[in-house]
Amino acid sequence: MSGFALFLVLTAAVLHASWNAMVKAAGDRALILACVAIAHTFVGGAMVLLSPAPAPESWPFILASATLHYFYYLFLFVSYRIGDLSQVYPIARGLSPMLVALGAFVFAGERLPMPAAIGIACVSGGIALLSFTARRSLAEQPLALAAAIGTGFIIASYSLVDGMGVRLSGSAFGYMGWLFLSEALVVAVVAQRRWGQLRVLARPMAKYTLLAGFSSVGAYALVIYANLLAPLGAVSAVREVSVVVAATIGVMLFGERPWKSRMIAAVAVAGGVVLLAGS
Repeated sequence: MSGFALFLVLTAAVLHASWNAMVKAAGDRALILACVAIAHTFVGGAMVLLSPAPAPESWPFILASATLHYFYYLFLFVSYRIGDLSQVYPIARGLSPMLVALGAFVFAGERLPMPAAIGIACVSGGIALLSFTARRSLAEQPLALAAAIGTGFIIASYSLVDGMGVRLSGSAFGYMGWLFLSEALVVAVVAQRRWGQLRVLARPMAKYTLLAGFSSVGAYALVIYANLLAPLGAVSAVREVSVVVAATIGVMLFGERPWKSRMIAAVAVAGGVVLLAGS
C-alpha cells in the first residue's frame, strides 16, 4: 500500500470513529442518522452535477451498495440502542477485513502476500479482543451480538461491492455522487414519519449533525477512492484503525472499561497496519 493510500484510509478511520461516537452519544439516534443521510444527499447531488456519469457497468454495483447501506443504517441503529460503543463497534468493524479479503479473492481475483494476510489477521484479532474482554460480554446480550455481527457482514458486503464498482465506473466521483444521492430515500422515509421532530432538532443540533454527516461522507469517499490505489482487503483492514479510535473515545468520553485490554488490542491493530503498509 502506498503512503498516499495509507494516509487516505487512516484519515477516513478517524472520521468514521468520530461520527459513530456522535451517533452513540445522541439522544435520538434515528434522527441523527437521518441528518447524516441528509449530508450524504446534498454532497452526492453536488458531486453528480460536477462529475462525469459513471459507466453503465458500474450501475448494478451502485444499486446493490445503496440497498446494503439502507440495511446498514437499520442494523447500526439497533446495535447502538442496545449495546456499548466499545463492544458493538469492534465486532461490526472487526469482521469486515477478513470477509472483504476473502470476497476480493473469490470475486476480484486479488491475492494478498503473506505479510499482508498476517497483517489482516492481526487487525481482526486485535479488534476481537476489544469486544470479548469488556466488562459486560456481548454473549450475555444475544440481540446486541446478532445486530453487531449482522452489521459486520453488511459492511463487508458494501465494501466489496463498492471496491469492485468504482473500478468499473471510469468516474470515481460520479460513482460516489450517485451512491450518496441514493440516501435521499432514507431522508424521505424519516421525514414522512417524523418531520416535526426533525424540524425541531435541526436548529439546535445543526452544527453537531452537520459535523457527523460530513465526517461520514468524507470517511467513505476517502475509502472508495483508496480502493483505486490499493487491494480491497488491505484498504478494509487499515480503515479499521477506527476501532481503536472508537474504543479510546468510549473509554475517555463514555467511561467504558476496561482500558488495559484496549491498549493491547491497539498494539495488535497497529502492528497489523504496519505489516499491511509495508506489503
